[in-house]
Parts: sequence; C-alpha cells; structure tokens
Amino acid sequence: MNKIKSNFVLAIPLCLASLLPQTTVADEFELSGRLGLEQRYFTEQGQFEHQLEHSQTSVFIEPEFYWGWNKGSDSLTFKPFYRQDSVDDERSHGDIRELSYIHASDDWELRAGIRREFWGVTEFQHVVDVINQTDGVEDTDGEDKLGQLMVNLSLVRDWGIIDMFLLPGFRTRPFVGEQSRFRSELLVDNNNISYQSSKEDNHLDVALRWSQSLGVFDIGSYWFHGTNRDPILTPVTEGNNTKLRQYYNQMDQFGFEVQATVDDWLWKYETIYRTTDIEDFWAMQAGFEYTYVGAFNSTADLGLLIEYGWDSRGEGNEQSQGANVQNDIFFGSRLALNDMQSSEMLIGFGADLDHNAFSFLIEANRRLGENFTVSLDVRLLQSNDAYDPLYSFKNDDHFQLAIEYYF
Repeated sequence: MNKIKSNFVLAIPLCLASLLPQTTVADEFELSGRLGLEQRYFTEQGQFEHQLEHSQTSVFIEPEFYWGWNKGSDSLTFKPFYRQDSVDDERSHGDIRELSYIHASDDWELRAGIRREFWGVTEFQHVVDVINQTDGVEDTDGEDKLGQLMVNLSLVRDWGIIDMFLLPGFRTRPFVGEQSRFRSELLVDNNNISYQSSKEDNHLDVALRWSQSLGVFDIGSYWFHGTNRDPILTPVTEGNNTKLRQYYNQMDQFGFEVQATVDDWLWKYETIYRTTDIEDFWAMQAGFEYTYVGAFNSTADLGLLIEYGWDSRGEGNEQSQGANVQNDIFFGSRLALNDMQSSEMLIGFGADLDHNAFSFLIEANRRLGENFTVSLDVRLLQSNDAYDPLYSFKNDDHFQLAIEYYF
C-alpha cells in the first residue's frame, strides 16, 4: 500500500489551521463520491515469472466531503481514495487526492493543502502536466495522479490569470510489484531512492503559470523549478537480485499549450523544454479534433482525432533513458450519443513510427439509472522490438468492466 510520509501528513493540518478562523461555522456541507467494482481479464499469460494470471478483481471508494461558509467564499474539501485488489498487493493502495482550503475573492483566490492540478489540452498524452506525481499502480495511461501539498495564489487580471505555486513535500512515484501486470522484467525498487538535492524529498518546488483566452485561443504558459517527477531508473545488483533504483534529479521546465476552437474544429498543441544536469530536451504533442454534430441524421456527435507526439531524446543512449513517445502518431474517434444515459465511446489507435509497435484502446461508458454507471475498457498492445517501451507489456492485452455507484 502506498503510504504518505509522516512529514507530508503533519504539514497539512498545520497549513490549514493557520488559514481557518477559530469561529468557523459551516453554512453548507455536502457528501458525495463514488464506489466501484472493477474486473479485469487478461487474454494471455504474463511473460514474466510470478505475474498474476488472467483474472483480477478490485473494489475502490472515493468519497468527497465539502464544507462551505462565508457565502461560498471559503471552503474545505476532503477527498480520500482507497483500492483493494484481489491478487495484486501493490495495487491495494490508498491516497489523499485532496484536502484543501480555498478562499475566493473578486480578483484573487488562495488554495492551500493537498490538491491535484491538471494542465494540458491533447487527448492521448499530456507533456505539459507537471505538478502532480503519477500514480503508477492505479492504471497504465498516466492519467491518475497523487495528491500534492501546495499553496497556490491565483490572481485574475484583464491580461490573464497568474498562478503562483509553492510545492513542499515531494512524492516519489509508486511502481507495480512482482505480481503485477504492466511491468518490466526488472522490478523497480520502491525503497532504493536517491535525489540530486541535498534536501531529498523536502526540496521546495515552485511554479509560475499564465493563462488567458484570446478570441478562439485558450493559451497557457509556465515555468517549473524543482524535483523531476520522472525518475531515472538504473539497475542495481545485490547478491543474485537485480532491481531498478530510482533517482530524482532537479529540473527547470518551460511549458506552453494552446487550443483553438474554430467552428467544429479543435486544434491542440502542447510543448515543453526541460533542462537538467544530465540532458536538455524538447517534447511536443499536437493534433486536431473535428466533430460531426448530428452525425448520421441523429442527435449523436462524432469526433475524429489525429495527434502526433515527438521527443528530441528519441530512443535514448547511455546518458538518456529515452522517451515512451518519441515519434508516434495517434488516431481516434469519439462518439457521444447525447441520450438520457450519457452514452459515450472513445476508440484510439497508436503507432510508433520507429518500431513495429501498436496500441489499441476502447473506452465506453453509460449511465444506469440515476446513480450507477457501467464502463468497458479494452487495451490491446503489440511490439516485436525489445528496445521499445511496449515490449514488456506485449502479453498484457485485457478487457476491463467496471460498475460505479455515485452518491
């Protein structure tokens, strides 16, 4: 189970207590959230010893507690998360996704505590998203993030919104274990961790972001300075056992994103420049989405997506680990039926232009009644090149069915 370090937890109530008035009385309280049952089925045996076989069942809960007062100007939100897996001990884990205080004024807003901050406009990869650490045991798509302790001051001006972030308490990425699917032959050691900074996981990271809407364009640009969220993995042998050690260096990253809405078109672009003591590189993801409104003479909307991902690190070398997406193209289609059940489906296909590697996905969901949703995910992966990142997952094709109750 992924445990939050004691210094990370103790900082939360101290931070929040300094902001809350002693005589606070909640004007509003809301309890909501979701409870789910998830079933995975893998079509092939795992390619590595001790990996789980075909079936994997888990349950999860993510409640959300909200307190509001001062006519909504002040609020406190608490959102814990926990998953229990039937066969994978590493995937049984918990986290505080959010525990934050927010004060909203006319032209500024203060947010403090544990939060998740998302940046990005593209569909298949978000190169600009940098604040939160990836939850490496929850899923394979990198969309699930751990909560990050932060203080965020947001200033609203006529020329844009300025966000300033102080980010104490770095969180390492949790990796899957020996029983898990979606792992490499060598396991990542979650206990063998080193840092470039002498302050280790107590380094104070900072970020500054500007965002603005200009006509059809939504623009965002930022600078981030702090601990790299992507660890460098190097093999270390102890006796007859070899594992991958995690090393987190310092980085400066500059990011830019833009989305243009032109009639039924969405044009999307993300790019970053990252500099570290080991290497400097550029990466980008760009594409478009065109939506046929009222497709097939119905109330449904059909979207067609194309994106291209590039990374200057390429396949890597002795000094660089390379990139998961270094020269890849993605095709997709999104169907929204616009019915009473909010039925939607996304189909995606990705191809690595440097390797014989492909990925295919289906994500479909539909509401059942007022409180239930059912979703089906299909992931198919193919790779014949041992140097390709997908090669370790080539036997992990699977179907996933989930039922969620919203309260």
